[in-house]
Amino acid sequence: MQSVALQVVIAPDSFKGSVDAAAAAEAIGSGWRAVRPLDEVILLPQADGGEGTLDAIATAVPDSRLRDTGPVSGPDGRPVEGHWLQLPNGTAIVELALSSGLPLMSQFDPLGASTRGTGEVIAAALDAGATALAIGLGGSASTDGGSGALRALGLELFGADDHPLPDGGGALTRLARVDVARMRRPPAGGVRLLSDVTTPLLGAAGAAAVFGPQKGASATQIDALDAGLARWAALLERALPEGAEGMAAVPGAGAAGGTGYGFLAAWGAAIEAGAAAIAELTGFAAAAASADVIITGEGRFDQTSTRGKVVGHALSLSARPTARRAIVAGSFGSAPPPGVWSAALVDLAGTLDAALDDPTRWLYAAGIAAATALST
Repeated sequence: MQSVALQVVIAPDSFKGSVDAAAAAEAIGSGWRAVRPLDEVILLPQADGGEGTLDAIATAVPDSRLRDTGPVSGPDGRPVEGHWLQLPNGTAIVELALSSGLPLMSQFDPLGASTRGTGEVIAAALDAGATALAIGLGGSASTDGGSGALRALGLELFGADDHPLPDGGGALTRLARVDVARMRRPPAGGVRLLSDVTTPLLGAAGAAAVFGPQKGASATQIDALDAGLARWAALLERALPEGAEGMAAVPGAGAAGGTGYGFLAAWGAAIEAGAAAIAELTGFAAAAASADVIITGEGRFDQTSTRGKVVGHALSLSARPTARRAIVAGSFGSAPPPGVWSAALVDLAGTLDAALDDPTRWLYAAGIAAATALST
């Protein structure tokens, strides 16, 4: 016979390359209910601004509406389907990874990849009457400083011959003039940038150096991209009214290949921790305050997981001293924090291949194990 009912909040990130956050939450929740059917189990899949941002918010916000834009420019110029999420309060949520993400590339092109498609999605949201905007930054294919997105919003870039430059971060080394006269204005309700990194735009800790290798950039290409971003910043700030200076050094300006910088400078956006912002938007922050159990998770838990990621933020939200906290991960590269129960899918399945072959089966098993361990 089950003892007193518990309030259980299940709020994982996606298990990248394996299962999305909503499916992960459902599988863990089903496992928990199999052991304790009378508990109140609340599923609140999460994200940090990257992959899964739209899905997490759409799942949790009643009356939100997924809007299709039709084809937009993918990061390598091939068309992809554009989407954004309309919230009841008029805010548009745009996920850069859906239109300008690295998995959309047929092959690496660190110098030519662009964020233009993200700008086209934003333009569609503005045309539809969006009064505020939140842009999830993460998973980008490019290092163009957001120049492609801003060009889709009316900004113009010219080389020394006064001809328009091609898209991509590589072309920015040839930038001679920025024209903002036709650039669209941001929505009246403002622009929020959701990110899980604090990288600045330039230098050894900047966008090109830190994220360029993930996008296929060689050492020579990284130097070229960093030089291009420096030129972009100098000429963009010269073209803008006073107040745009110094944005290249803002923590997070280097997010999504410098897209954070582009919107900070050109649109006066505010950058914030994506995991915290999405926890507020989805109601996770409020639910966690009264939860008896909080279960979060991700594909691999390591030393970065508690630094601005979903898992670290989820664990920090537990307000009740008696609340139990748990992490379900595909695998663990670091030990979980003291007092936090954990389960690794690779251990439950026996091998990594077995865990990857049927992740929902082992997430369900993790839910059973959590319910057994955390309710005693």
